[in-house]
Amino acid sequence: MDILDGDEIGPCITRVGINGHVRRDNGNVHGFDHSTRVMHIAATTAPASDVVYRERLSPSLWTLLSAAVLAPMVALVFVPLDPTIALATGVAVAAALIALLVFSSPVVEVRDGELRVGRAHIPVDELGDAEPLWAEDARAARGPGLSRTSWHMLRGGIDPVVRVAITDPGDPVTDWVFATRTPDRVIAAIRRAQSR
Repeated sequence: MDILDGDEIGPCITRVGINGHVRRDNGNVHGFDHSTRVMHIAATTAPASDVVYRERLSPSLWTLLSAAVLAPMVALVFVPLDPTIALATGVAVAAALIALLVFSSPVVEVRDGELRVGRAHIPVDELGDAEPLWAEDARAARGPGLSRTSWHMLRGGIDPVVRVAITDPGDPVTDWVFATRTPDRVIAAIRRAQSR
């Protein structure tokens, strides 16, 4: 029998009911102080994912301008049919190519206790020291200083990189080296996520 005449208390307590009333604010129930308070957020009312940092590594302006040059080239192919169709086709192809370049760009993100770079992700608890690299240091890290045991995701047109050590002894990868426009913010987000 349901003694509380409300929701049953099962293996996972999501709601506590007394006389058929459900209180999610953990306040007083029917005007008397509740001596033991249960703090739990139901799965349906849980907050959205905890995004600490997010950056899309979109192509450089020069790459996008190079893609836009495709518009007149495609238009020239269709000019013998109809100039209006040629113009519309050229603009549509260039816009589609630019959209594809932008939306297929990898994302650097610190979310839900993980560092995500493109499709790769790793818990922030397994990350060690992180260092921002600019100019000559970044060029060395992308070239001769890139270890064969490093995982890397580099983008043309984005000069700064971040190098993050991996502390998991069972992982064959020793560090991650990835491009970002704001290395300091990425490192601060990783540290903030590690401190939670």
